Amino acid sequence: MRLLRPVGRLVARALHPVSPLGWAALACAVVLGVGGWWLGWVELTVVATALAAAVAVSILLTLGRSTYAVELELSDNRVTVGKRAVGRLVVRNTSRRRLLPAQIELPVGRGAADFHLPSLGPDAVHEDVFAIPTTRRAVVVVGPVRSVRGDPLGLMRRRVRWTDPVDLYVHPELVSLAGAASGVLRDLEGQATRVVSDSDMSFHALRDYVPGDDRRHIHWKTSARIGTLMVRQFEDTRRTHTAIALSTSTADYASAEEFELAVAAAASIGVQALRDERDLTVLAGVGALRTENPPRLLDDCSGLEASGEGRGSDRLAQWVAREAADASVAILVTGSVPTRGELRASAVHIPVGVRTLVLSCARGGDVEVLSHGALSLAQVGSLAELPRVLRRVVAG
Repeated sequence: MRLLRPVGRLVARALHPVSPLGWAALACAVVLGVGGWWLGWVELTVVATALAAAVAVSILLTLGRSTYAVELELSDNRVTVGKRAVGRLVVRNTSRRRLLPAQIELPVGRGAADFHLPSLGPDAVHEDVFAIPTTRRAVVVVGPVRSVRGDPLGLMRRRVRWTDPVDLYVHPELVSLAGAASGVLRDLEGQATRVVSDSDMSFHALRDYVPGDDRRHIHWKTSARIGTLMVRQFEDTRRTHTAIALSTSTADYASAEEFELAVAAAASIGVQALRDERDLTVLAGVGALRTENPPRLLDDCSGLEASGEGRGSDRLAQWVAREAADASVAILVTGSVPTRGELRASAVHIPVGVRTLVLSCARGGDVEVLSHGALSLAQVGSLAELPRVLRRVVAG
């Protein structure tokens, strides 16, 4: 029994690369062979023998091991939708013998690209340059690179993996908001609040000195005049903290293109806030996106998808109030399906004093801006109109 186990492993290894066509040929060979022997028909036996011989030859062609050193490189793993991603595939023969020609398979997303690998001598190198067109925002998995050996009839296919997959981030299209967004995303540094503190930039009043107070805040002229130490008291100032919440519910969008417009609008506003070095929170999908820098934010935007279970516009304000309670500007981005009344009603959950913009994305729609105190309702029909919409929000 111990002697049969290695034989069994060898047979299983040899039959593993058999394709569906190969299994069909084997089944036909068995059926025809048995039928020819039982009926005494030589013709059936000859056909069965030919099929069995074809399978045996295909097995011999796939035996052996190829030794390659494969490199998969992308010139940039971040591209904007509509642009091509250029990559390079380098294959080197690391064995001491010449290798037979083979096929190189490169999966790209749900598809795959095939490259012909010629016969390579020892240490010989073959290089291929390829371009990946991008038509939609996504995270595209490129690879892993696999070599494919088999017979011309396709009875056997043996695949060997040589590299790890690489993520290609297809970023949404952006529009520059420099200047246009300065009103909505303006720095609120220096604007006083009702919170009183002992150290800030906005002077508020004087109070009696208490042991432990910072002596640098003693107002010496007043202290000398009344004979008692007095210290300055200040009002807290605040800095802009922009919170962006994006609806990912398919019920809020009339089409997939409308959702893409919403993602692009949210990404454009977020990138501008980061470039202006403002505090930023972006809520979309299952939670907060990364906001360390624009590339990280756009990487996360690339993977956003709308679904029936996604968070809708009626829950965005509550989400912002819970996850970004200290926000000074809230921007809620949704599609054209919710009505103005529904959007206005959902925005009441934003804390008082927070300037709020509800941005409705309606592909091909007219530009509309309505303001009600600290709340603004706006509609944008294309990404190019976003700067003009923001200027009208500021003017309103």
